[in-house]
Amino acid sequence: MGGGHMDVLRTPDDRFAGLRDFPFAPHYAEITDCADSTKLRVHYIDEGPRDAPVVLMMHGEPTWSYLYRHMIGPVAASGLRVVAPDLIGFGRSDKPALKSDYSYARHVAWMRQWIEQLDLRNITLACQDWGSLVGLRLLTEMPARFNGVVLSNGGLPAGQEAPRAFAIWRAFSKWSPVFPIGKIIAKGTARSLSEAEVAAYDAPFPNGSYKAGARIFPSFVPLGPNVAVPDQLKAWEILDRWEKPFLCCFSDRDPITRGGDALFVGRVPGTAGQNHRTLSGGHFIQEDDPQGFVGCILEVAAQSER
Repeated sequence: MGGGHMDVLRTPDDRFAGLRDFPFAPHYAEITDCADSTKLRVHYIDEGPRDAPVVLMMHGEPTWSYLYRHMIGPVAASGLRVVAPDLIGFGRSDKPALKSDYSYARHVAWMRQWIEQLDLRNITLACQDWGSLVGLRLLTEMPARFNGVVLSNGGLPAGQEAPRAFAIWRAFSKWSPVFPIGKIIAKGTARSLSEAEVAAYDAPFPNGSYKAGARIFPSFVPLGPNVAVPDQLKAWEILDRWEKPFLCCFSDRDPITRGGDALFVGRVPGTAGQNHRTLSGGHFIQEDDPQGFVGCILEVAAQSER
C-alpha cells in the first residue's frame, strides 16, 4: 500500500440534521488502518443498556445505520444493547477518496478493530447484504464474541457464478456515469420510500467524490473468480462447525439473494431447529418488514441468554 496516508473525506454534520425517525445520538471511535496508519473515524449507534447482550446490526451496500431506524428502538426496548455501525465509506463514517483504498479484507480488518476497541461480546449478529459479507467474516475470525446470527438477504459467497441480477448491478455500479444512491435503495424496497427517506440515504454523499467506497463494493463480492475466495473458504470451515443459533429470514421479493438461505440451512449446524421463515418485502427488508426482522432477532438473542 506504500508509505503515504489515504486521502479521507468526512461528510459535514449538517447533512444529517433533522432526519425523520432517527433520534439516535451519534457515537464515534477512531481506528488505524494497518497498512498505512491512516486514522479513520467509525460512526455507530449505541442504544439500550451498555452491560446487556449486544445486537450488532450490520448494513450493506449502499446504505448506512439509518436503514435500521425502525428496528433499533424495539430491540433496545426489549433490554438488549443495539450497536449499529456505518461501514467505512458509508453513513457518518470516514470515506477514503480512492477506490483503490478499499478491499474486502480491509473492510473486515477495519470493523474487527472497531469491535475489539469497543470490546463487544455476547453478540447476536443481525445482517443483510454486505452486512453479512463483513459480519460473517468477523464472526469466523472471533467466534467467541458471537452468540448467534440472524441473516436476511445476504450470504458469504465463495466463487459461485453471479446471478444475472447481480452481474447487471455490478456493471452498473462500476460504469454508470450517475450513481443515485437514494433512488437505488428505493428500487430495492417493496414499499415506496418518501422523498425525505431517499434524501436521508443520499445525505452521506454530498457529491460523487464521496462515493468511491459505494461504487467499488459490488466488484468485491466473491461471485465468480475473486481474490477473496480463499478467505471465504477459510471462513466457511468455521461456519461448517458453527453450532450456536443461526436463523435465516430472507424476503419473498429479492431477485438478488433469492434462494440464498439454502446455502446455510442444513449446512451450518446452528441452523438446525431454528424457525427459519420468509419475510415480506424486497432486498432492503429493514424498510419493508422491520417487525418481522426484529422478531427473528429477539428469538435468537433469547436462546443465547439461556
